[in-house]
Amino acid sequence: MKKEITLIFDIGNTNIKAALWNGNEFFKIWRISTDVKRTGDEYFSTLLPLFKAEEIDFSEISKIILSSVVPALIGPFVIVSQRITGKKPVVINPEIYDKLPVKLPASAIHEIGTDLLCDAIGAWTKYKSACIVADFGTALSFTVIDKNATVAGVAITPGIRTAFNSLFSNTAQIPAIPLEIPSTSLGKNTIVAVQSGIVLGYKGLVESMIKQLKIDLEKETGTKPEEVKVIATGGLNSMLQPITDIFDYCDKELTLEGMVAISRII
Repeated sequence: MKKEITLIFDIGNTNIKAALWNGNEFFKIWRISTDVKRTGDEYFSTLLPLFKAEEIDFSEISKIILSSVVPALIGPFVIVSQRITGKKPVVINPEIYDKLPVKLPASAIHEIGTDLLCDAIGAWTKYKSACIVADFGTALSFTVIDKNATVAGVAITPGIRTAFNSLFSNTAQIPAIPLEIPSTSLGKNTIVAVQSGIVLGYKGLVESMIKQLKIDLEKETGTKPEEVKVIATGGLNSMLQPITDIFDYCDKELTLEGMVAISRII
């Protein structure tokens, strides 16, 4: 029996994920750097050897789905999709939003990034509950879904590594420092001082933000705080796990799972 594989492209500001879903799991995920100057042919030349190394049978790819927060790369990845499979991808955009299980307020349809929408759909599809998704990427975003499967709002702050890198690039005397949890908040040297400020500071930010989001969600929608599941996702979601109990679940690939859910509908 022929396999049916879904090819997923999740284009972020820093990295692009190419993933293959076989109906049960992601059996391969690649990450390459985002570069808006590269053409579709250049991305195809990068990805083709990766697929061939895994002996992927392109004829088994039945569907391609594409999410991009970098509009300039949608066209190049339509080209990549067509060159790999001969098929056009399903591009996640406002034209398909009315078919999705999670709804957006009219004012947010052209505002919310497709990555955050995929987070919301992944969370709602999996947990069937009001949720707050904390996505640790280039930006740290909080996407709030109420008990009626509507995106109630979003909060965005610079991501942990973004803040780290900004500190290094704008200060003359701070060296490169490993992004690790410090043993104490009381830094006696520059390394521990920066780790304390960034890592423990973000712990406080995340906990405070989630508490406030739950308060405002109840005020605006009647969704009780105890009904809200908090999910961490994204590349750095594991950074805070050992030092906080604010998360109910950690799903590193929740965005991709949301894209799979969309692919089943569209």
